[in-house]
Amino acid sequence: MSETTYTPDDIAKLFKISKHTVYELIKRGELNAFKVGNKMRINPEELERFKSSSQAYQSNSTNVVNSQPSLNTTVRLTGSHDFLVEQLTKYVSQQTSMQLQPTYIGSLEGLMMLYRGVADVAAVHLLDPTSKEYNIPFIKQFFIHERISVIGLASREQGFIVAKGNPKKVTSFKDLTRKEIVFVNRQKGSGTRFLLDAFLAEQEIKPNQVKGYENEEWNHLATASHISRGSADVGFGIRSAAEQLGLDFIPVTEEQFDLVFRWTNENENELKSLYELICSKQFKQSIAQIPGYMLKGLGEIKYKTYS
Repeated sequence: MSETTYTPDDIAKLFKISKHTVYELIKRGELNAFKVGNKMRINPEELERFKSSSQAYQSNSTNVVNSQPSLNTTVRLTGSHDFLVEQLTKYVSQQTSMQLQPTYIGSLEGLMMLYRGVADVAAVHLLDPTSKEYNIPFIKQFFIHERISVIGLASREQGFIVAKGNPKKVTSFKDLTRKEIVFVNRQKGSGTRFLLDAFLAEQEIKPNQVKGYENEEWNHLATASHISRGSADVGFGIRSAAEQLGLDFIPVTEEQFDLVFRWTNENENELKSLYELICSKQFKQSIAQIPGYMLKGLGEIKYKTYS
């Protein structure tokens, strides 16, 4: 067992459950994990949190874990990975007694978790190819009777992440079809994957024409890391990830990144506090220097299903 992190195998042994169950817990956001290369890891602090909020039991040959709700000062955040969300999580912890419990599983899966009632907030950036509108067309399909607010967080640049100096001269989606170009993709269900596929379809480029289209990563930094170490020539992602690793970035589009609040009697006070914090001048100052983001509309309520 690692001195600093745990593998899914370690967790399975500790709780006497199957490894498959551990991966299901991670997928559902009940156990927070991160990736090192292609391997999942769990921090000791997350293990202790999970121990205190879970009950493990066995039923015949099927192992199940019932995850009990966290304390009411915990807000469960799921959806797309973003550096502003990371900063928000840290800021909330520093400034209040509330904790944001993040699970980065992609925009679409994040909305599904919100719909199922196992999350309080979803971070999303989903482009509807028909209307060319972000997020709200999907939210209108998912949520009819639920109390929902869509809160603007930021606009951010999406484009090609390439090595310093852009040695392969990638400037367009057509370049992804060149035989010498190796691409690294984001996972199915992520907003970035939605956006990429929309651009490819628009330009009549088939996935099998892109070498490496099937190579998937779960966040922007992991995608950029492939470019940094030379295992891929180009990825599609955000400027901030490229700049953090000293890579070049070719902008393609500006997209809208929003937070979706699902209000309940149990989380109303916490979500009100979270919203006030997002709208605060201090939080805006804390994220103002992160590259690749435009903060106009921060805190704007763009859509809601109740008055």
